[in-house]
Amino acid sequence: MLCTVIKSIIVSPKLDTMTQMDYKYSLLGPSLDDYRKRPLLLQVDNTPMNPFAVLEVKRDAQKHSNNQGCFCKIRVYGILFGLAVMFVIMASYVLNGDKKGLLLTPSPYHFSTLVNPGLFAFNLSTEKDYAHIKLVVKSIKSKVEFGSSRHNPELNALIKTDPHMFSVIPHKFLPGIKNPCWHEEYTGNRTSDPYRNNMYGRYSRRFRTVFQHLRSSFHKHLFYRNKKIYRMRCLPYFYIIGQPKCGTTDLYDRLRRHPDVKFTTFKEPHWWTRKRFGEASASTMWDNNAWVYFYDNTSEGEPPFLIQDFIHAVQPDARFIVMLRDPVERLYSDYLYFGIANKSAEDFQEKVSESLQLFEGCLMEYTMRSCVYNTTVNNAMPVRLQVGLYIIYLMDWLRVFNREQILVLRLEDHACNRKYTMHKVFDFLGLGPLTKEIESEITESPASNTRRPADKNLGPMMAITKEILREFYTPFNAKLAKVLQNDSFLWENP
Repeated sequence: MLCTVIKSIIVSPKLDTMTQMDYKYSLLGPSLDDYRKRPLLLQVDNTPMNPFAVLEVKRDAQKHSNNQGCFCKIRVYGILFGLAVMFVIMASYVLNGDKKGLLLTPSPYHFSTLVNPGLFAFNLSTEKDYAHIKLVVKSIKSKVEFGSSRHNPELNALIKTDPHMFSVIPHKFLPGIKNPCWHEEYTGNRTSDPYRNNMYGRYSRRFRTVFQHLRSSFHKHLFYRNKKIYRMRCLPYFYIIGQPKCGTTDLYDRLRRHPDVKFTTFKEPHWWTRKRFGEASASTMWDNNAWVYFYDNTSEGEPPFLIQDFIHAVQPDARFIVMLRDPVERLYSDYLYFGIANKSAEDFQEKVSESLQLFEGCLMEYTMRSCVYNTTVNNAMPVRLQVGLYIIYLMDWLRVFNREQILVLRLEDHACNRKYTMHKVFDFLGLGPLTKEIESEITESPASNTRRPADKNLGPMMAITKEILREFYTPFNAKLAKVLQNDSFLWENP
């Protein structure tokens, strides 16, 4: 009876995989301790500085005990002053939208070509700077290559890197259910909060409300067998894996209205990319930035294991939906959405110029694929150029999964004809038919996650910026169109 009830439901167990007490789960394994021991650097004007250095207040040996209290007060005031100075410095950088002087993410890779951020400021409206950036783009294009010597890792190697995950996910799943599901014995206290150690529930008021609902219904889904308590666990039947600012939220909001579909409690748990170390996390396709903290550098600057390797190992029949858009427009939308302050078309132009030069600097020492996956470069670039290099990521996914398992859509097509794209998705997932009322609700509802009014008021990017970006992305779009056998992915007439 239980299998019949959830046969057509697409669910995810990710919400409580972070619970450690009941299931002895470990979020990141022993590597987390090593990561915490790494220094946190504050870099101002290219000079790395230990933030705790400003808190040191030397204290001479005191001969008289009645003076010790005075010096303690001075030390306390010194610490408070140091904290205030550090806060002001960091706040000023954030408010100015200038993060190039703050190194908040430790990484083992640094490049000699990236030593002077001050050299990156350019004004494309001047002939000299425009010519220089054109040369930078030309240099990048000359190094574009799509070959890879990467071999899919053996299963034993994957298990060795994450033995816990493979120990809790079985090799065989329950029959007659679309999702990969299994029964798991529940050993927790029935009267205690099953989500007490789940970090998701602490993110925001909205998440806390969601988890309150989960707590109230959790015990209703438990069942008894042979004097033991069990619950059903499932992996997602399909994933919306990318890309950010390409319409994944709108697709998610429409698809979850289908009666055969049930998503995770919230859209982007980022479990595979950021919490394991699904759902509809737009980071799943491209974000492997955490690899440098967990794997040895034995692959010449490239991640030895990718997200898709692990997904394939536990569910080789999974299906994936990718939504893409013109990478030039995607980048500007990304900048407007994630930018903190002082956003403008001129500021975007400067950040594009800086990012292009950083990317070129990486290519002087490493391969194209290495630079796309390079955590240092990705963190240093003020705009995420690499996210728009769709073909690099897609080819890596196609080395692991069959082409028939990946549906690639364009936001431009979805915006023009939502009914057509949604039916493609329904057919791809093998979903049941809809009534006219539900179909109308799915296809005719307003678009989700559109550009905010304040960002709309900033207007489009500068024409010269668009020209530079168009030239940069052209060879990658050409390869994408060739692989997908669809010239609309050239985005020649956006």
